[in-house]
Amino acid sequence: MASSYLPSGPLVLRMGADSLRGLSFRQCLLAAFLLITGLLGGAAAQGMFALESVALQGRQAAQDAVSLTEKVQRLAERTVAMERSARQFLVLDDVGLLERYRNAWQDAQTTQASLAQVLGGAASAALTDWGQKADAAWAILEKPGRARQAALRRLTPVFAHLHSLNETLADQGQREVDRRNDALLAALEQQRRLISALVLGAIALAALLAFGFGHWLSRPLARIEAVIGRLGDNRFDEPVSVRGPADLRRLGLQLDWLRQRLAALESDKTRFVRHISHELKTPMASIREGVALLSDGVAGSLSPDQAEITRILGNNSASLQRQIEDLLSYHTLASEAQQVRRQPTTVLALLQDVVESQRLLWQAKNLRVAVEGEDGSADLDADKLSMVLANLLVNAVRFSPADATITLAVGHDPDSLWIDCVDQGPGVADEDIEHIFAPFYQGRQQPPGAWRGSGIGLSIVREIMQAHAGSARLLPSEQGAHFRIELPHASTA
Repeated sequence: MASSYLPSGPLVLRMGADSLRGLSFRQCLLAAFLLITGLLGGAAAQGMFALESVALQGRQAAQDAVSLTEKVQRLAERTVAMERSARQFLVLDDVGLLERYRNAWQDAQTTQASLAQVLGGAASAALTDWGQKADAAWAILEKPGRARQAALRRLTPVFAHLHSLNETLADQGQREVDRRNDALLAALEQQRRLISALVLGAIALAALLAFGFGHWLSRPLARIEAVIGRLGDNRFDEPVSVRGPADLRRLGLQLDWLRQRLAALESDKTRFVRHISHELKTPMASIREGVALLSDGVAGSLSPDQAEITRILGNNSASLQRQIEDLLSYHTLASEAQQVRRQPTTVLALLQDVVESQRLLWQAKNLRVAVEGEDGSADLDADKLSMVLANLLVNAVRFSPADATITLAVGHDPDSLWIDCVDQGPGVADEDIEHIFAPFYQGRQQPPGAWRGSGIGLSIVREIMQAHAGSARLLPSEQGAHFRIELPHASTA
């Protein structure tokens, strides 16, 4: 009945996982190393014990082989001693020689008993026959009578048969040694296979454990890395949840607190910029209206110096008002860029529509715009992508010299879709490459005589592409600027 209360296998695994979650990252790593080391150490210890057992068996087999050889040789020596004593007794009739024969015979019988224990049933017939022949020899010696020459003749075939039996026993002993050696080799081979299986199994299980622990420990690290990337891209909408060791879970909670804090700061910043921009627009409009009234001579005619001062005031107030409006526009567009409404869109046709909508702009500089690539469709937000393409085209027109060509090319593979925008302008300076997509950043290589942009076009491009889970990059180019926008995993047809 008690066994019914034992936890099942999955429950044990869940309990083990729960206990690991209470450990820190370093403790989990140490536990993994100890577990793998214990597994490999256990396999090594098992192999050591198996080799030690085989070594003991080998030493015992060698000792038995030496003992068996000694016993067979001793039996042969006792047989020779018995024959010599028997012949000398029959010739000299000395009772001491008969006693010597009896001692050799008793020693031979003791050796026979030892051989019977070592050789077992394989030599029982030969040993029985040897005992019978030895008894027959003693019977001849015990009552030799007067015909001692006849006794010698009867004794000769008996001892000849005993010597033959000794050779038989030597052969059987050698076969027993060979059998034990073969058994030892078979046991050694079996232990070798067992050790090989244990080592391979331990290595495989250790690799599986290492992969499992590595995967379990690397997942929260990858999650933390992705969270930090999202925070760096000002994406604060998704809550942070990190699973794994206790210290990494605490780090996840801290990252979520940081996300909420950054989101609140971003909201405060946006609200502050919107409010201050609105607050600045009203007095700026009044300033511009006053400058316009002065320029029109409403307050009286102006001297040339006064007119120049009024013109400078008007230009700078107009520039300041544009910057305020650009600031408001950037925050509005950045907020709208995150709202993506995907629908099947023909990319090449969308690109041609954007080029046509900007015709007056690029024709004014006598530029040519080439649209290349295979036609296809993808799931994307057509309005947002039109804004991206328009910003790239306007940027290319602004930096392109007269009579130049701007190339817009569409390409795709099973995993992604990309659009390249290549112009023949001065390109991007090396020191500007790192900041080219930053808001309000303007490069050092500005075209002469061109209007000065606000620096938000490329930042809006990046915001929209990130909302599409895509990317905007500046690629190396020998002449001009080469921008590429890419939509990974876009379904194209």
